[in-house]
Amino acid sequence: MGILNVTPDSFADGGMHNSLPAAMNRVNEMISEGVDIIDIGGESTRPGAERVTEAEELVRTIPVIEAIKKSFPNTIISIDTTRANVAEKALKAGATIINDVSGGLADANMADLVANSGVKYVVMHWRGTSDTMQSKAIYKDVSSEVIKELLARVDSLKSSGVLENQIILDPGLGFSKLPEHNWAIINNLELFTKLGFPILIGASRKRFLGEELTPIERESASIAITSLCAKSKIWGVRTHSVKEHKIAIDIVNKSNSESEGK
Repeated sequence: MGILNVTPDSFADGGMHNSLPAAMNRVNEMISEGVDIIDIGGESTRPGAERVTEAEELVRTIPVIEAIKKSFPNTIISIDTTRANVAEKALKAGATIINDVSGGLADANMADLVANSGVKYVVMHWRGTSDTMQSKAIYKDVSSEVIKELLARVDSLKSSGVLENQIILDPGLGFSKLPEHNWAIINNLELFTKLGFPILIGASRKRFLGEELTPIERESASIAITSLCAKSKIWGVRTHSVKEHKIAIDIVNKSNSESEGK
């Protein structure tokens, strides 16, 4: 899942793709490198980020989705939003996946939209908005607690008519998590894959990979995490670059095939 942030303030690529020509240049690059899904976000969710208005989020995202569908009609597009109205308009423009970092907690209308549309829905572990989430990074056993809270969201969504086969789970690395919490989750990926849902991991260039490094300097560590995810048969990884991660996944898959063949 290739990240396309059409924002001025995202932590790793803010301002790089927040015009339609720049966004489409990046889309061209990702498609040429073999991206499977393009995830478009119009609001930064980095720690401390301030919310943008719904109108601004729509202005940033919908024209890009429409342009992608016009130029690359077979491309799978995900809309990264917590707002049901933004998600609905994105689906009408051509998106087929909703990636909601709040797992439906930020907008009471999201569950009904997902149920009625039948699209795939990424449910991320979430304990609050960007301005408060790090104060809620308190756990005794982070993996078990995150799993418990994710499954509670699954039960709530199912009660609203969302089907299990629509749901993709994301443990939310970096969201209400300290570095040690992120590493504990990465070291226990099998606990998440055993839940029976596709699992999405978003570690790309995040601060816990090296606080002393710039986001771009964390790319090598990001690729290493992708390799671990591939070895653990994670459904998807959300990354800022594409080609290098595809290569890492291919190598791990070849290794896994060789091992299984012996």
